[in-house]
Amino acid sequence: MKDMTKGSIAPQIAGFAVPLVLGNLFQLCYNAADSMIVGKFVGTKALAAVGSSNPLMTFAILFINGMCMGASILMGMQFGGGRMHRLRRQISTTMIGGCVFSLVLSLFCIAGAPWLLRLIQVEEGLIPLASQYLRIVFSGLIFTFIYNFYANTLRALGDSKTPVYFLVFSSVLNILGDLFFVLVLHMGSAGCAAATVISQACCSLLCGLYIKRKVSILCLGRDWLVFDKGQFAETIRYGWASAMQQASVQLGKIGIQAVVNTMGVSVVAAFAAVNRIDDFAIVPQQSIASAMTSFMAQNYGAGEKERIWKGFRWGMVLEVIYGIFIGLACVFGADFFMGLFVNDAKVLTLGKSYLHLIAFIYILPAVTNGVQGYFRGIGDLKVTLWSSMMNMGFRVLSALFFVYLFHMGIQGLPVAYLVGWIAMLVFELPLLLKKIKENKKAE
Repeated sequence: MKDMTKGSIAPQIAGFAVPLVLGNLFQLCYNAADSMIVGKFVGTKALAAVGSSNPLMTFAILFINGMCMGASILMGMQFGGGRMHRLRRQISTTMIGGCVFSLVLSLFCIAGAPWLLRLIQVEEGLIPLASQYLRIVFSGLIFTFIYNFYANTLRALGDSKTPVYFLVFSSVLNILGDLFFVLVLHMGSAGCAAATVISQACCSLLCGLYIKRKVSILCLGRDWLVFDKGQFAETIRYGWASAMQQASVQLGKIGIQAVVNTMGVSVVAAFAAVNRIDDFAIVPQQSIASAMTSFMAQNYGAGEKERIWKGFRWGMVLEVIYGIFIGLACVFGADFFMGLFVNDAKVLTLGKSYLHLIAFIYILPAVTNGVQGYFRGIGDLKVTLWSSMMNMGFRVLSALFFVYLFHMGIQGLPVAYLVGWIAMLVFELPLLLKKIKENKKAE
């Protein structure tokens, strides 16, 4: 465990962020491997089915992760403030409540898979394949929660490295499973879903065994059965705001997917591929913001206001540098990136036109993620929730405008994203400036 209330700030944030970036990139390998293997070895229709399913699957996963993230902010504050008894009760309460919630959500998603797919305008011909894929993935939702719970708890205590080791193993296992189920057993997209569930289950098991043997502060014994109603209410308050922020982002993506689903199978397949690339581009920005959140939560709990602002400045420097780097990578590497997913010439052309446009916009989410990292770290989750809702609302409305009124096709989507990120900044910046003024007056 690592106390981030002391020591050099820049190395702490950078050192904490790097494992987070690696971990999240490996987690993305679950879906990317599915898309790459399905697109290369099964076909465009199967890729479109997996791509159509992805927003719903990601919505459920991000909602669970949001709950875990909200709870981890409380854990970070308790750890930074030295309130160990309260920390232990927070851990057990989150585990019990989260397991029950994820099981209920899993059953709902399995039962309602076809209805949910029709709700987002998936073509009827894709629904049997997409439903089968979703139901298998949703059956393993409990493993998704358990891993995210362990990972967020360890990060709240200053350890961002350990969760990465398990994700590396899990990602390799997932890819091998994809190849086995698709190429050997010829199970198609269902095989990819099965490999994902198996790898997540193994990751959760290994993470639990490690904690039992190596992390004494998380060896609660009988205290794992402690459920504190008061702390659970506080966890819901934080976790719900964080989960809704994550969910609002995914609802926006579902809205965009619904627009894409009306544009033909080639566009759906191209969008499935660029979504994977876009995820890999954005996730490091989110990881840097998460590192800022963990750093600030511990220092906020310890009352170290000066370190909070220094941490914010260093985090923003890292965000901007990365935003420039990934934009250049998408400009010059569009051919290579799209070639990883598809062979179809039309799909390749559509995907490259998308990447060339969005490359120039990545600097904006770099800034917005940094600002959100700050507000999450000090526990002001309402700002992150409302700003995300502004982003997604403007993004979906703009997509409808550019696609249906101006007939811009897939090229209208990056422009719609630009509008959403600008709206987000317009909402966030005055609130950030207000916090800066309040801090100066307090000094």
